[in-house]
Amino acid sequence: MDNSIFTAALGISEPWFVDCVDFNSSTGVLTIQIDFRKGSRFACEGAEDRHPVHDTQIKRYRHLNFFQHECFLEVRVPRVKLPDGRVVLVSPPWAGKLSGFTLLFEALVIAMCREMPFAAVARLTDLTWHRVHAICERYVELALENADFSEVTALAIDETSRTKGHNYVTVVADAEKRSVIFVTEGRKANTIDRFAEDFIRHNGDPESIDTVSIDMSPAFIKGVTKNLPNAQITFDKFHVVAHASDAVDRTRRAEQKEDPGLKGLRWTLLKSPEKLRDAQRSDLQALIAQVVSKRTARAWIYREQLRDILNRKQVNVMRRMLHQ
Repeated sequence: MDNSIFTAALGISEPWFVDCVDFNSSTGVLTIQIDFRKGSRFACEGAEDRHPVHDTQIKRYRHLNFFQHECFLEVRVPRVKLPDGRVVLVSPPWAGKLSGFTLLFEALVIAMCREMPFAAVARLTDLTWHRVHAICERYVELALENADFSEVTALAIDETSRTKGHNYVTVVADAEKRSVIFVTEGRKANTIDRFAEDFIRHNGDPESIDTVSIDMSPAFIKGVTKNLPNAQITFDKFHVVAHASDAVDRTRRAEQKEDPGLKGLRWTLLKSPEKLRDAQRSDLQALIAQVVSKRTARAWIYREQLRDILNRKQVNVMRRMLHQ
């Protein structure tokens, strides 16, 4: 069989070559055996000089599927002996960062994990959840090792639940690049302490942070004030509107004691108008028509005016409208 098509598809170049191709029709697995030319010399990581082969090991790498068939590369990988006496295994140019996979296969896994849960990726690639997680974890570690936060000046910080119950993680993002730069467990003030330590390790200067967007958490406020002394705190609009929505609901509950007609309107008042069903929209319009006599109607209007102001892009206009 002519192996040139597989050589081209894999991007293999001298001194490597495709030695043999085997397809097992019963299992649907394609195995491509790769070897190197006799007399070849190889460089290894951390050494520029090329050295003769000391011995070899057979390594097996999961590669991208050929059509619907699983594909594996079986490679005779050389080991070279360095001048200091160490024997080092050469890393083939297509080898991934995690043992047992090619770079292209790992790239596919990373791309899929950006769009779907690990469990779904595991099913599609016929890997275990733990192997998918290990690939992603390795690339995150490599990215963090090379991260440089020296130019970061604006942050967005929030917490999110990672499991059922009260288990939270705090996420810190570069607000300008819209990219996550730090994640840690918890949502207390010490999470900001941990971020500041990591930020400094990656060439960041806490005093260079001039703005931080957070929710109204007293813990976050305390942590930012302590660790980012020059940062102006901005409360994100979603939490501000959430507080306004809570005020609308408290107004409704208080007024409902004297006006039973407000019963059943809780979610009508709390949802965004564009998400209401026709019946809910009719009930809301009937309530707003009584704005003069209904405190709940006035509270709803105030909340919507606040939402409209916070959605504006011009800071000076927003500030002026808020004061008004």
